[in-house]
Amino acid sequence: VQLQASGGGLVHAGGSLTLSCVGSGFNRPYYVIGWFRQAPGKEREGVSAISSNDNTYYSDSVKGRFTISRDNAKNTVNLQMHNLKPEDTDIYYCAIDLNPDRFRPYGLGEFVYGVDWWGRGTLVTVSS
Repeated sequence: VQLQASGGGLVHAGGSLTLSCVGSGFNRPYYVIGWFRQAPGKEREGVSAISSNDNTYYSDSVKGRFTISRDNAKNTVNLQMHNLKPEDTDIYYCAIDLNPDRFRPYGLGEFVYGVDWWGRGTLVTVSS
């Protein structure tokens, strides 16, 4: 499995960025793919995820500001981030849960706990 993320950068507070992740090497009928963020020495925090049947998940801190979407033709998942805040500064990782439990409630906590693969992070810096 390969997950290649791009789109990080430096932006002023209130600005926007779009992260993209191209995935390959997996062929599952059901999976959940998305983003978590983690600074060195800090806990992993789920940001947003989307299932292969288009259920979406957002953390409370980004709900209403971030939008996740999939482009199946390009095997890409995108995260549009608007109204960025300095507290959004972090390293963002594209990740995938290839074995999500469809028979139990599923949310970002389950996603972060269950990720099987993640790519190299991309740094997002929001200046105040």
